[in-house]
Parts: sequence; structure tokens; C-alpha cells
Amino acid sequence: MSNSPLIPHPDSNDAQEPVLPPLTEATIQRAKEGVAYARDRHANEMIRQALLSAEAVAEGGSEHRVSGELRQRVLRTLIHTLFRVKVEFSERIPAQPVLVAANHLNHIDPFLLLSELPPRPFCHILGDARTLYNQWWKRQFLHLAKGVIPVERIWKEELAVIQAAKTGHKELAELADAIEKYVPTGNSIEIMRRLDRIVQGIFARGESVILFPEGRLGNAEAQLSVPLKRGVAIYALRAGVPILPVALIGTQDLYLRKELTVRFGNPIIFSQSGRPKAQQVQALLDELQAALTDLLPKNYQEPKEPKLLHHFLNHMFW
Repeated sequence: MSNSPLIPHPDSNDAQEPVLPPLTEATIQRAKEGVAYARDRHANEMIRQALLSAEAVAEGGSEHRVSGELRQRVLRTLIHTLFRVKVEFSERIPAQPVLVAANHLNHIDPFLLLSELPPRPFCHILGDARTLYNQWWKRQFLHLAKGVIPVERIWKEELAVIQAAKTGHKELAELADAIEKYVPTGNSIEIMRRLDRIVQGIFARGESVILFPEGRLGNAEAQLSVPLKRGVAIYALRAGVPILPVALIGTQDLYLRKELTVRFGNPIIFSQSGRPKAQQVQALLDELQAALTDLLPKNYQEPKEPKLLHHFLNHMFW
């Protein structure tokens, strides 16, 4: 086995082929939206600036950003106005920097976490670039608030379209060509090393990172999409920071005044390893998976109540 350190990508896993969604109108529409976002010059410029800003911070520089307290206040006011938020076991949150690892059901999730995590240490979001910057209000908020590590990657809906075009769906050939032309895959070794440097630099300056180890949106409430991605374990092992498991409950299908639960687990503590071995990575992933599974409800039942502003709220954060 090589002694060189593992360099993770947030979506990487050992020879794990992505599970592609069925080829539906919704899948095709999402792929079209993805291409449009990838071609949006304004969004691309903000993603570029966010990555440069994160890199500068990781290297010890400074950035003009709002305080963690103000960011939390704004998000908490917005989210608590729209939903009923229940927070459980917040006393388990360490005062030190952590890698926050949560299940992922909706694009509201990082904003919900930021609204409930302590404002200090300052917390950065490591997440999908096009999803974070696809709407004007998110672009403006994140431009002011900072704290984003954007990850360029191809979506599973886009992969499904490319696969379909290769297997006989000639009507999708033009869309597949556009995906391959405009959508960055983000899986080069240079990009992976750049992300690793940023994450390690942020931990070194005493700040935290939010990451979604499933690597994509889950399919259903209370169900974890496994296997988890190796990046979460490698980042944490190399930095020696605890992993804070968090279960998000109720966020998959949003409507006005729905109850959303943020349930914190006990921190997972381990010895630092600058050059983590595959066995160490897998053992930590297994422990994290068990912790998240234990935090999620065993028999989630969607509330039977009026779903006011259902379409608006689900697309507001999409």
C-alpha cells in the first residue's frame, strides 16, 4: 500500500458507480436546468470568487464577511418564520472546530444547519457549487456572508441523460453534448488537492466545515444513502478534528410551518493521522454511518396537515 496521503474528493468512493435516477421528465428537466446554471456567467464568476476567497482564508488571509452571529440571526429569522424548528441535544456540540456531517434531503439543509449551529467557531459550507449559487437570493446572501467552499461536479441527472443518449435515446443527444461541453466534472487530482488544502487550512485556523457525506440528496426521510463518501473521513483524520453527526428530519418535503428537526449526535473523536490508511478511513465511515442511522427516526411518518406554499418553498431552496 502506498504511504502517500489519500487526497479526497467529497464525492469519491472506492470504485463506487453512482446510482442514476430513472429517465423521467423531471430528470431531463433537472439536467436542462443544470446546463443553464453551468452557462450562467454571473453564477460562475461568483463561484470562482468564492473558491478564491476560501483559498485565501485557508492560507491565513482575511476576507470581508459578516459575523457568524449576524449570519445566524438572519437565517434563523427567515427559517423560523417559515417553519417550526425543533433542536435536540445541542449540548453535544463541542466548542472546538468540528466537521459537521449531516444527512441530506433538501437544499435548505446547509442554511438550516447554519441557523442552529453556534456562530463561533465560524462554519464553512462545502457543497455543490451550482446548487448553492443557482438563485439570485442565495448568491447575494452567500456573497455577503462568505464561508462557502464550492464543489464543481456533474449531477446524477446529467449522468443519466448522457447514459441514455449513449444507449439509444437520440432525442437526448444534443442535451448530452451540452452537458459534456459546459458542465465541469470537478474530479481532477488538481481540484481534489486544492479542496483538501482549503479544508485543512480552515481547520488549522480554528474554524469548522459542514459536509454532507452521502454526496447527494437522499431518496426518502429517515433513510441514509450509503456507502458514505470517503472524503468526510479523510478530511477529519488528516486534521484531527471531531466529526459531529447531525440528523435532519422533515426537510425533504417543505411547506409553511412544517416541523423540521435538527438532532445532534455525540462527537466522534479519534487520533489525528496525516496519512490515513484505508482501514482507518473505513472504520471511521462505519462509525459515522452507525451514528447517523441511530439519530434518524425508525419509522418516520409525514404529518397529515395542510401543505401551504408547498411548491413555492420547495423551489425557493432548490
